[in-house]
Amino acid sequence: MQTLINWFEIPVSDLARAKAFYETTFDVRLTLSEMEGMQIAVFPYAEPATGGALLACPQGRPGDHGVVIYFHGGDDLSIPLARAEAAGGKVLMPPTALSPEIGSIAMFADSEGNRIGLHAPGRAGKA
Repeated sequence: MQTLINWFEIPVSDLARAKAFYETTFDVRLTLSEMEGMQIAVFPYAEPATGGALLACPQGRPGDHGVVIYFHGGDDLSIPLARAEAAGGKVLMPPTALSPEIGSIAMFADSEGNRIGLHAPGRAGKA
C-alpha cells in the first residue's frame, strides 16, 4: 500500500462558488463531473496520487467541525492563505511551525465554511 488515503470529498452547498474558490486559492482547474446523480468538481491529480473532489449533494453538508483535510501548501503557506482570503475565505490559523521534521501548518475556512488545512513539509530527509 503506497498511501492510506486514496480519495477525499469536500461537501459544498454552492458548487460553482466553491469551484471558483479552490481554483483561485490553489491556482488549479477543477473538472466538473457527475457521479450517481451527484455533482462533483475533481481536483487535478496524477495516478497514483490521492484524488479528491468537491461534492454537491443533499447528503453532504459543509461545516466547520468535520474532518480536516491538509493540502500541500508549498514552502510559503502565506501564499495560499492570501489567495484564500482574496477568494472569500478566512484565515483560522496563520502559518505555525511544528518542528523541523514535520514542517508548518496553517488553516483557513473555505467559501462553504469548511476548515481546510495547509502543510509545508519539514526539512527531514531533504537535501
